[in-house]
Amino acid sequence: MGTVYNGTMKTIRVNMISETEFTVKGHGVHTAYVEITRALENNPRVCVAVNATGDFDIVHIQTMGFYSLRCLLRRGGKKVVSGHLVPESFLGSIRGAKHWAWAARRYLKFFYGKADLVLACSGSVAKELRENMHLTNCDILYNSIDMSKYECTEADRKAQRKAQGIPEDAFVILGNGQLQPRKRFDLFVQLANERPEYRFIWVGGIPFGLLGDEAQKMKRLADDAPKNLTVTGVIDLEAVRPYYHCADAFWLPALQENHPMCVLEAAGAGLPIVLRDIPNYKDTFVGGALMAQDDAGFAPLLDRLAQDAAYRHEWADRSKLIKERFDSKNAANRLIDFYESLLDSCRDSS
Repeated sequence: MGTVYNGTMKTIRVNMISETEFTVKGHGVHTAYVEITRALENNPRVCVAVNATGDFDIVHIQTMGFYSLRCLLRRGGKKVVSGHLVPESFLGSIRGAKHWAWAARRYLKFFYGKADLVLACSGSVAKELRENMHLTNCDILYNSIDMSKYECTEADRKAQRKAQGIPEDAFVILGNGQLQPRKRFDLFVQLANERPEYRFIWVGGIPFGLLGDEAQKMKRLADDAPKNLTVTGVIDLEAVRPYYHCADAFWLPALQENHPMCVLEAAGAGLPIVLRDIPNYKDTFVGGALMAQDDAGFAPLLDRLAQDAAYRHEWADRSKLIKERFDSKNAANRLIDFYESLLDSCRDSS
């Protein structure tokens, strides 16, 4: 294969590697992979294959299992790895992580160290890779989505509310993510119990089954949820969008995140966004989302959004800062610039 020429334009051949094509979906790494791959497929500067064999200019690896490791170590093509994970990502996500986090750190450092370039999904991830893992092959490419797919008209909102059996005058709070302690789904359930006048929807389930941290507890919380809370379980990516369209506000009370796709989706749908004030968001969402300092800070913010239309519109408008910054069309061009820089450095050294 190699580099293809389309007229006078040099087209870079990219092999996108993701084990989520044949393993577990329903989590942010899969969404991030799907979004950037689709954006690249619509860009004439590259020709993209997925989990293919043969010769490529770039082998871009999104996941970190053994299939991906074989692709990373195989000769041929410059190796790019998307840095979605740090050791803290496993804590409160996968069962027993505190006991094997040290091994995960070693594996991640080894894996990332074998790449020609690691593209951290946020500044906090890049800091972890550089300062704590002492890697020198890192840069930042923020997660992104096709924002146009999530835009919502009033007709969309009415149609989705009708489909979900939600009254027009109900205040709907949406959450999204795996059911795991790190996401603080328990806090979502607690507020649903305390605010029976609101409607709550949590999009997500336990994609890793019993491997999920406190999976049985999370399942019980979902099964015993109050009547005003709907938990969808794991659903296809394409089925997620309608839930954003019937919501009035988005709330993610997670304790640790890197650059969550669900926040981007909420911004694309024009929702006011409520998050926990954590260091991971300092270079991404500050100014575009309401931030609570602690657990007790969420309810007052959500109550004001429910009761004050002007405040709700103000923060829906503020979420445009996130929407404009993290659109996948812009990210695709930046990613291709990274590809070209790698290939140019290879030619210069030969």
